[in-house]
Amino acid sequence: MDTPPFSELGLPAPLLAAIETLGYERPSPIQALSIPPALAGRDLVGLSATGSGKTAAFTLPALALLDVKSPATQVLIVCPTRELAVQVCEEVHRLGAKMRGLHATPVYGGAPMDRQLRALRDGAHIVVGTPGRLLDHLRRGSFNPSQVRMAILDEADRMLDMGFKEEMDELLGALPPERQTLFFSATMSAGVSRLIKSFGKEPEIIEIQQKARTVSTVEQSYFEVRERSKVEVLSRILDMNPPRLGIIFCNTKRSVDECTEHLINRGYAADRLHGDMTQMMRERVLKRFRDGSVELLVATDVAARGLDIDEIDIVFNYDLPADPEDYVHRIGRTGRAGRSGRAVSFVFGRDIYRLQSIERYTRQVIRRERIPSVEQVEGRRADLIFDTLKERLEAGKFDTYQDNIDRLLEQGHTPTDIAGALATMLRESSGREGELIAEDREPEKPERKAKTRDARPPRDDRDDRGPRAGHGPGTKFERGPIPHEPGMARLFLSLGKTHGIMAKDIVGMMYREAGLPDGSLGRITLFPRHTLVDVPEQFADQVIRATRNSKLKGKTFRMDVDRGPA
Repeated sequence: MDTPPFSELGLPAPLLAAIETLGYERPSPIQALSIPPALAGRDLVGLSATGSGKTAAFTLPALALLDVKSPATQVLIVCPTRELAVQVCEEVHRLGAKMRGLHATPVYGGAPMDRQLRALRDGAHIVVGTPGRLLDHLRRGSFNPSQVRMAILDEADRMLDMGFKEEMDELLGALPPERQTLFFSATMSAGVSRLIKSFGKEPEIIEIQQKARTVSTVEQSYFEVRERSKVEVLSRILDMNPPRLGIIFCNTKRSVDECTEHLINRGYAADRLHGDMTQMMRERVLKRFRDGSVELLVATDVAARGLDIDEIDIVFNYDLPADPEDYVHRIGRTGRAGRSGRAVSFVFGRDIYRLQSIERYTRQVIRRERIPSVEQVEGRRADLIFDTLKERLEAGKFDTYQDNIDRLLEQGHTPTDIAGALATMLRESSGREGELIAEDREPEKPERKAKTRDARPPRDDRDDRGPRAGHGPGTKFERGPIPHEPGMARLFLSLGKTHGIMAKDIVGMMYREAGLPDGSLGRITLFPRHTLVDVPEQFADQVIRATRNSKLKGKTFRMDVDRGPA
């Protein structure tokens, strides 16, 4: 269903600002239908599959109704597991990032009680917790429910399945009777119905019907990939089997922009499509995509709606969608008109919950794949070069340079040396340096076993903050340490040999644009897609500022302090 923008749902300005910063374009169906009645104070029953955007559907109204000037606990969110409680609390902080003075805390078993006691004593506007630990705090007197204005049960059916009926009854019974109650569940079981009847006040029932199923002609697989490794893994997959056309789906506009920039910097013919673009810009991008001048389209779901191109070979879920139905719509872009297609998803940590939900919804197993190694990609590139040369030789399409070959032979070079040099040049001009990632150093995990409703996801990578500052995914982890001269700073330049750049071009530009003293420039190390330049430390900032809007052989570039291998 087409949903109205967030700005039409009645949310206050700080929440709309946070949504804009996070890059979300439009609410999911459960969000669009739940937020307005929740803001109006109605009790709700939201029935929708796990991973359909329910968290924001109840978090946004809860934040909108808060009085941050009062230190009292005003919202209670009850979750079945500690993992989900932490996840929900993180979403509260993300969506409430523009609300000054907001305090929210998760409470769950298996964590130090003293830290939770301190957080509750200091005052938490929103408490997110599991039934057992919340009941402990209620009985201790460390959780005061007297000012709770809204209670939310997230995955109510799952909590009942896990045997929390008595705890939930006691918790809800201790809350003020005039509170608002929101029930969210994947199913309307008998236990959920009883809970609603006991603790709800004529709630409005919102049910999201899921209609679509998956496409049988699409081969589906997934890779376990950290956020900061996504661009490198995406590049390896593209290099192993270059598609004619491919779509890369991201969940936010910001993710689209970042992914597109990284792909372009790595030499791929990519362009973006998202809701901030005018209709004329969208049509121009789609025309370039259809005629093949753009091979990779990076897009959000909203922007790609109505996209009808039969020749798409592969679809990437760079970010796994919140709603299984969105997943089906995405992968339906490939495998059309009787062709086979491929759908690849990147998951990590708690994303495994969404993947399980998608598998239950589509009734198909999504196969786990191993990330190709740098060596495998290099081998595949060599094979592609060999196949290209073989086709040219068999077709006789090499007369143009015959005179040059004859001259090289006359100078004493052997045919083998000439062929090797040409193959190396072809490799350097068409390829890119791979980078080592954390996944390369990890032992291969066994294939996932059959999934159950309460399967726990792998531990999340708490230090995964995305690409490092500086030149991010362009960093070449495999390059060995290049010694510094004393007193010199190393700068990163985002152009290299494959862009036709030579050391003399860089020297001329640096002296001309940055005004460096004669003879002060140090070592210049050219790589296929970037260059390292040593300059005196006292001139490093000057060079970066002076070249900010410069061009090198007609090409724009980025210059920054080199961060070195991660």
